[in-house]
Amino acid sequence: MSTVKAGVEPLAIVFEDDGLMPNNPMPFLVYKGAVDVSRNPEGTIEQLFSSNGWGAMWRNGVYDFAHYHATVHEVLGVARGSARVQFGGERGRALEIAAGDVAILPAGTGHQCLSASGDFSVVGAYPPGPPMDLQRPTPESHARALKTIPLVAIPATDPVMGKNGPLVRLWRR
Repeated sequence: MSTVKAGVEPLAIVFEDDGLMPNNPMPFLVYKGAVDVSRNPEGTIEQLFSSNGWGAMWRNGVYDFAHYHATVHEVLGVARGSARVQFGGERGRALEIAAGDVAILPAGTGHQCLSASGDFSVVGAYPPGPPMDLQRPTPESHARALKTIPLVAIPATDPVMGKNGPLVRLWRR
């Protein structure tokens, strides 16, 4: 039995650069309820991401301060609980994410946890490439990010749906 629900399609949102949060012209993707996390939630998500070529995984939550990554794309798989996360910076969008949801953030996409259940657990991962960097929204980091974000390679696979997944179709330059 597959851990991914058949026929699932992500919500795609493009966040504009607001002068501090660079965001990305490629869409932020959210798969709602896509992964069956009824058994071994973190392990299930780790196996899914690994099987689709995403690695350098970690388990935790989402930082409670606004930040982004300027040298790498990131995927967040919710293993347990729920949270309200602000994506795209102050002018972005607050979304409720819950167990089984997956958010895929193109490099530069702002994110910040606004509130979370006590059991909130996320598995994060990255496509092959440079290590994760952590940037706060300042004028200096924004200026540097505008130079690095266009250089970040588009992943060969979608971390949820693999080589023929929506990310491969939707993330183009």
